[in-house]
Amino acid sequence: MGAELLTHTEGRTRVLTLRHSGQRNALHPDMYVAGLHALEQAERDADIRSVVLTGADGHFCAGGQLQRLQANRQRPPEVQAESIDALHRWIEALHHCPKPVVAAVEGACAGAGFSLALACDLVVAASNSRWVMAYANVGLTPDGGASWQLARQLPRATALDWLLGGEGVPPERLHQLGIITRLSEPGQALADALRRCERLNAQAPHALASIKALVRDAGARSLHQQLDAERDTFVRHLHHPHAGEGIQAFLDKRPPDYR
Repeated sequence: MGAELLTHTEGRTRVLTLRHSGQRNALHPDMYVAGLHALEQAERDADIRSVVLTGADGHFCAGGQLQRLQANRQRPPEVQAESIDALHRWIEALHHCPKPVVAAVEGACAGAGFSLALACDLVVAASNSRWVMAYANVGLTPDGGASWQLARQLPRATALDWLLGGEGVPPERLHQLGIITRLSEPGQALADALRRCERLNAQAPHALASIKALVRDAGARSLHQQLDAERDTFVRHLHHPHAGEGIQAFLDKRPPDYR
């Protein structure tokens, strides 16, 4: 069976599942196109409040398929460049999705699969999952935004240690550093991610989208610019119906109903 991206819905959460049987869900350009389409559908559907990205058959994603990369060496460089551009469009879509995106990681999470997890907002991972950025081990360099993400989330020396050394990183270490948000028992990452999404799905969707945008853009702003953005966003949301419902529900001591 070839590479594909499966989709289904659990409550108000859209679940995207990477599947490439026998290849630990190694990536393929067909997945990138399907991933963009699935995110666009989830964004347009008001009934969907969150997205989970996971993998089939006990693995998240082993990254690029080395046999395909070796074959691409015999083709014009533009072939590989176009493939990476397609991956990067998907990475940017995950990064900019207005709805919370949670990675549920079991088994292998390597190379561009690691990059996909980093592009998500939250990461729930099994305690025995296997994480590695092994590009340097095969004479290659990162893609999928790994260098951008790690440079912002880690001390420079730590990011370089991982990327230059190409060695595995224990999930406990990733959890300590905040890259993995929650550690799960083996086999429970998807269930735990869905439980986390239940809480997110009960929140005001407009507020969650704006919180994501504030955090996403903070690094490119001065403190003064960020304070202005927080002011403008707060005022806009105060006059949105969701704030009216949220405040009144709190005063009434009942759960809010964000329609």
